[in-house]
Amino acid sequence: MRILISGATGLVGSALTRALQAADWEVLALRRGPHASRAQEAGTGDIIWSPLTGDMETGRLEGLDAVIHLAGENVAAGRWTQTRRAAIRDSRVDGTRHLSRALARCAQPPAVLVCASAVGYYGDGGEAWLDEDSPPGSDFLARVAVAWEDAAGAARAAGIRVVHLRFGVILSSTGGALARMLPIFRLGLGGRLGHGRQYMSWLSLPEAVSIIRFAISQAHLDGPVNAVAPEPVTNAVFTRTLARVLTRPAFLPLPAWAARAALGEMADALLLAGTRARPRRLLESGYNFLHPDLEPALRALLGETS
Repeated sequence: MRILISGATGLVGSALTRALQAADWEVLALRRGPHASRAQEAGTGDIIWSPLTGDMETGRLEGLDAVIHLAGENVAAGRWTQTRRAAIRDSRVDGTRHLSRALARCAQPPAVLVCASAVGYYGDGGEAWLDEDSPPGSDFLARVAVAWEDAAGAARAAGIRVVHLRFGVILSSTGGALARMLPIFRLGLGGRLGHGRQYMSWLSLPEAVSIIRFAISQAHLDGPVNAVAPEPVTNAVFTRTLARVLTRPAFLPLPAWAARAALGEMADALLLAGTRARPRRLLESGYNFLHPDLEPALRALLGETS
């Protein structure tokens, strides 16, 4: 199979690229750059594009089997200033819209476009179970997710199967939220965030790769799909479990006021809000989870680097 991946150098994209290449799939990267028209002259196998303008080598999109669209500004890279908020939104919405329109114009379009989305679509759901039919939230990340998914409309209208994977927190020992937490917890300085009752929908990095491959292969699967483990946990349970796996204490909570003072609005959206998402469509489709439970998942992930 011939696959194009945007965000191929990110945490998920790099792991996915390795997995697909190991399976002898031809993998191309959709890479950001200022000179899309000069990529062939430079001799690179990548396809160069500008997510904000849509400039890319559209002829090289012909004959792909699938496109995996993972690109987007890191939401946790810094305080949400007006500039950062615009970058987060535009990188997702404009990039998806331009890519979707380019694929729709292909004489031989791909069979499937798998687009990253997020359980942030639902906003703070408290203790309520949320599946793919639950309504969107109203906060910043929820509004971004709604617009992000809507931006793939041109591909869908052209008959391309579009899957929106609403990812939870992706756990890896080498990047993302877990990797940032590990040094603190290994020192015995970890603890719950705020009251700790907020739910965390999570999945391991190998699970994220497996779900993407499943989405490519299942012709009946389209629309929104919650890409999360079937057993979300509260933040308090997560921190206790991580501490137990590391054989360290976890008794130093971070008060909500301190998180807000340090991070502003981002603290509420990323740390203090809760999402209890159920992967209903994956379960109904017969997907078999690699890591359905948190503690075995953490032990497997941390065993990779111990």
